[in-house]
Amino acid sequence: MPDWFSSFFPSLLWKKKTDQKIIYLTFDDGPIPEITEWILDILKENNAQATFFCVGDNVRKHSTIFDRVIKEGHQVGNHTFNHLNGWQETTEKYMENVALCQTMMKENATHFFRPPYGKLSKKKIKALEQENYQIVMWHVLTYDFDKTLQPEICLQKAIQNTKQGSIVVFHDNTKAVQNLKYVLPKYISYFKEKGYQFEKL
Repeated sequence: MPDWFSSFFPSLLWKKKTDQKIIYLTFDDGPIPEITEWILDILKENNAQATFFCVGDNVRKHSTIFDRVIKEGHQVGNHTFNHLNGWQETTEKYMENVALCQTMMKENATHFFRPPYGKLSKKKIKALEQENYQIVMWHVLTYDFDKTLQPEICLQKAIQNTKQGSIVVFHDNTKAVQNLKYVLPKYISYFKEKGYQFEKL
């Protein structure tokens, strides 16, 4: 995400300022059986921490996997209950859906929120911030969900665009499996060799 674009929305978190070699991995849409569990295995093998932006209905359906995310020390955030498009729903309905996701995560709920598809109106941004949510966007979107994108290209572009303090988006979602399983281990390995650490938000 170019700096000139993110500067239009300074209250949203696009990248973290740091003088250390740190990357912030994030995963959207889970928890999903097998996929989220595979990600957790990869993170554990590499002593890496991440932030999972969870869909509330998936937390409801797969609470055991959600509990594992928490148990292994990762951060969680709100991704609405039904993966709503913020350009299509009323602010009232959208905020109700956000609150439902928050309730589903119970005591593990945090103030971190990421809008599905990255789509929000100014009115919804204001409503979320009034409820003390930190809206987290991204510095690098890997496009792992794009089935027309070759895994090698997905990896190459993700590496090229990652900087110190980058917030990077992957997806624990069935549509991302092909690219995710190729890219994530190699991406982590590449930056580990260069002395980077992976931390949660």
